[in-house]
Amino acid sequence: MPTSPSPAPAHAPLPLLQADCSNCFALCCVALPFAKSRDFAVDKAAGTPCGNLQQDFRCGIHTGLRDRGFQGCTVFDCFGAGQQVSQVTFGGRDWRTHPGTRGEMFEVFPVMRHLHELLAYVSEALTLPPAAPLHPRLRTALERTEALTRADARTLADLDVGPLRQEINELLLKTSELVRAKLPGRKKNHRGADLMGARLPGADLRGANLRGAYLIAADLSGADLRGADLIGADLRDTNLSGADLRDTLFLTQPQLNAAQGTPTTRLSPPRTHPTHWPPTPTT
Repeated sequence: MPTSPSPAPAHAPLPLLQADCSNCFALCCVALPFAKSRDFAVDKAAGTPCGNLQQDFRCGIHTGLRDRGFQGCTVFDCFGAGQQVSQVTFGGRDWRTHPGTRGEMFEVFPVMRHLHELLAYVSEALTLPPAAPLHPRLRTALERTEALTRADARTLADLDVGPLRQEINELLLKTSELVRAKLPGRKKNHRGADLMGARLPGADLRGANLRGAYLIAADLSGADLRGADLIGADLRDTNLSGADLRDTLFLTQPQLNAAQGTPTTRLSPPRTHPTHWPPTPTT
């Protein structure tokens, strides 16, 4: 019977849930489709290797992705699903030397990414003391989800993640409410709001509910987002220069990768400044 891992300390890195491309068979470069757009220079069908992929499963233009029109690649993160599928589900058998694995491997990868993303959210929730009343249920959800990541390829390919995601989302919403209730002041509710292009420089958004909000190209420079719930918020091209995002809830690295920021943007570990952010504040 699988045992539940001990909750990680607050903001500690979770190696299992961080991408390790050296142990992955470039699944994001093959299994997933992309369309020619501002994020990708060309069209690519699902299951077709990207034209920039080398024989050793490395990207031939990795250091120049954004300059070559592939900024979408610099935003994506698999939460460690790639190495789990490559090394655990398929036992280190890659799709080139074992072509019979191709179809199932490429089916399993998106499912595994969903599971690892859920594990990341639940793991974070378990580090939050105000959510202690929910910790037993969160640990149960963590254990169930972890067990699924160890299932065989066919089980994973056939898995409907929707019900599990809904169940966990309800727990995360209750977690958010408990945590934000401990913060002072009246909290703004912008859940699912259309804030695309909104000008909110210096806004006080401490403890705000921004779940699923559309913040594309919004100006949040200098805004105070401490304790805000950002699960599912769309931060593409959001200006976070000088914003304070310490102790935000459920903010992921892909969200940050999609945003614009500077060294003055304040974050709590394990979240980091993307390498493509400019070294000096933008004007």
